[in-house]
Amino acid sequence: MSEQKAHLTVRNLTMAYGDFVVMRELNFTVNRGDVFIIMGGSGCGKSTLMKIMIGLKSPAVGQVFYVDKSLWEIDPADRQRIMQRFGILYQSGALWSSMTLAQNVGLPLELYTGLTPGDIRDVVSLKLSLVGLAGFEAFYPSEISGGMRKRAGLARAMALDPEVLFFDEPSAGLDPVSARRLDDLILELRESLGATVVVVTHELASLFAIGNNSVFLDPETRTMIASGDPKQLLAESPDPKVRSFLTRGEQ
Repeated sequence: MSEQKAHLTVRNLTMAYGDFVVMRELNFTVNRGDVFIIMGGSGCGKSTLMKIMIGLKSPAVGQVFYVDKSLWEIDPADRQRIMQRFGILYQSGALWSSMTLAQNVGLPLELYTGLTPGDIRDVVSLKLSLVGLAGFEAFYPSEISGGMRKRAGLARAMALDPEVLFFDEPSAGLDPVSARRLDDLILELRESLGATVVVVTHELASLFAIGNNSVFLDPETRTMIASGDPKQLLAESPDPKVRSFLTRGEQ
């Protein structure tokens, strides 16, 4: 494996809503090419951490570095330009119900590029084909299954050829077969696009199937208590909370 290079670095991070501290003293690195899992029990702040890493919410204390640039210390215009290198798949898919799949996927291209309508149609067709939705350009979200909506949301997340893809509970609401297909698709796209992937999930099957790096957030101590490859944590972590989470109490 080639030498690891930091893509995103979280340093001395505290997340809070007003005076309420959600998590404190978070320190970890997401390397280029990682499928990085943010995991932990309910209420530990997984989605809040993702919002801070994306640039949508500022931390109470600490920094998030994109390579060598601190997202929250640079000019807002520069931060916006970096954010355009991120693609996001929200838990619900977050598709516009009044727009076709082609219109949904094409929207970022219309907003942030100077491509012609014909070029946008070509890119949209390519992105939909990458997620197995070729020929569904004219369909509305209500006309397709939940798994297909997730894949359409992924196509939109990839519209601007992002360097980092963020997923918030991608398997939520999917049956096991659809969830596994989405996991396989995430790995395929990571390889083909050369992207770094950050996933918020509590699904054991998914985090073991796709994750090679992770951070574990503990809501009781309000800090991280483990980091590393989930499979290695399962085998070697001395912390009973981590082992219990990764086995669902079966060991």
